[in-house]
Amino acid sequence: MSQDNLYSLGLEDHDRLNHELGGGVPRGSIVLIEGDYGAGKSAISQRFSYGLCETDHSVTLLSTELTIGGFIDQMHSLSYGIEDHLLDERLLFLHADVDTGSGRRLTKPDEDEEGNRKELLNRLMNAEAMWNADVVVIDTFDAILRNDPMFEALIRQNEERQAALEIISFFRDLVSQGKVIVLTVDPSTVDEEAIGPFRAIADVFMELQMVEVGNDVRRNISVKRFAGMGEQVGDTIGFSVRADAGIVIESRSVA
Repeated sequence: MSQDNLYSLGLEDHDRLNHELGGGVPRGSIVLIEGDYGAGKSAISQRFSYGLCETDHSVTLLSTELTIGGFIDQMHSLSYGIEDHLLDERLLFLHADVDTGSGRRLTKPDEDEEGNRKELLNRLMNAEAMWNADVVVIDTFDAILRNDPMFEALIRQNEERQAALEIISFFRDLVSQGKVIVLTVDPSTVDEEAIGPFRAIADVFMELQMVEVGNDVRRNISVKRFAGMGEQVGDTIGFSVRADAGIVIESRSVA
């Protein structure tokens, strides 16, 4: 694939992630990153966001866990100096406190507070400013699904695919414009049937795995699908997350 059709993840002098993923993520793609708690989903999404900004792409990062202060501290701990990108508005950071409703709103508040906490997916789709970027990262998407009462109600009625249909259609419209949507998901927090439709439509599907080897915990990126790849992408990529270094690609891998 031509490099013009890839969004480079940059940082070639810092780590080998961009090389291991074949030169970047394809334009106009949905990227699904799954992993249990502690597997490195946030670190990978932060590495993606920083590298994309460094290669002059605009990024929106929506976090259901970190506030802006926590995000900047986390990026500093990984040696990703993000302030200039925030100040230059190359990176738009949004915090969504989906559990309490006390975080930064995605839309203007309604008069009815309870109503404003419902239909999180609809509010997400109507937050126009966040979708203007080249790449939109939602970390973690399962928190949005779990806290949307309408989505939950459809799941209880065994209407999982109907529940996912509207947001999937919305994502498809965005990627048809060349945008990239990155979703991180903890599969242990949502029903298999609920996440299944998103797995099915993902152009890039990666699973983060943790394996205990002695006293060490080794992490792998298991590449399940990578449509539109540039150079060859390996099936398994070993990595670690280190203070003052960020994501480090390891030469070894664990099957």
